[in-house]
Amino acid sequence: MSMPTGLPIIDTMIGFPVQDFDAQYEVLRRGVKDEDSKGLEFPVEYLFKDVPKEDSKVDDPVTMTLSQMDIFGVSRGVIDSVLPDFTRALREYPDRFIGRSFVDPNDGVDALRQIAREHDELGTRAVMVFPPSTLPQVPINDKKMYPIYAKCVELGLPVWVTAGVTGPRVPTMCQHVELIDEVMYDFPELTFVAMHGCEPWVDLAVKLMLRWPNLHYATSAFSPMYYPKEVIDYANSRGADRFIYAGYYPFGLSLERIMKEMPDVPLRDEVWPKFLYQNAARVLGVDAPDVS
Repeated sequence: MSMPTGLPIIDTMIGFPVQDFDAQYEVLRRGVKDEDSKGLEFPVEYLFKDVPKEDSKVDDPVTMTLSQMDIFGVSRGVIDSVLPDFTRALREYPDRFIGRSFVDPNDGVDALRQIAREHDELGTRAVMVFPPSTLPQVPINDKKMYPIYAKCVELGLPVWVTAGVTGPRVPTMCQHVELIDEVMYDFPELTFVAMHGCEPWVDLAVKLMLRWPNLHYATSAFSPMYYPKEVIDYANSRGADRFIYAGYYPFGLSLERIMKEMPDVPLRDEVWPKFLYQNAARVLGVDAPDVS
């Protein structure tokens, strides 16, 4: 049941050390009203201990992330197009980074053009939407989201959407887990990955994964000691193919903390390779890392 050694890892949420906190986290500040949030460099910092900021003074954030990946055995990392250095990282290190288009459904057809352009020019393999950061907020099942889902089906790309109570102090109901049910009904070909915990509706997320074969769960923004028990139990039974590793470096968690806690996650032996890299490779449509 303990984590095997030597397995490759695909981290489906990784980034680069922040050089300009105000610029990079502007998207998280949209709509916040409380002064505490406005005063934090990282607007959801109240949720995390020891947010990794010491790397922010490095000359090359991309190589800093690569060095951390090498230290902790991460073969490849998924990066989002909202990040500085996104294009450079994909072009200089195509064997280490996988691109994901970060879009705002309020942009309408321009969001669809962005997805197509980044897919054609940079080989992006997924799309991400963060409903609470949209202004006005766009719920998971909103009509503005449907063209994005349709474009993902057309291009064969999975969509990754945050679900559960939000980190930023903005309204939460835009990403209530129950909204996923309607989307999966209307888009049976869509591969949907729920991110950021799904709390406090984790039981419902598991029930929906039992219903919909293309619905998955990624562990982003949670340290391993806080992975919900309901999802671990599901992964150890019928859900081994739905559980995907995602970290949160350098936003709220260090790779050191994640990998220190990871061996204590009570997964069955046969689930570990699926969780750490096989499920991600399948969903993203990329080759799995070499196990040798």
